[in-house]
Amino acid sequence: MSDEQWFYCLKHNTVETQDGCRAADRLGPYPDRETAARALEIARERTEAEDRKDRQWKEGDA
Repeated sequence: MSDEQWFYCLKHNTVETQDGCRAADRLGPYPDRETAARALEIARERTEAEDRKDRQWKEGDA
């Protein structure tokens, strides 16, 4: 297993290593290139999960 970290660049919509764009323009780090390539999908899933928690809390089901 490599110690290299991977990032998803929001500016260029590409996967890159730590030598890529500035931190404010990217998501990560991720453990491998494949996971970094799914960064937007992962972010969407996490956002949807938090939104569900918020709705449950507001409805008093938490």
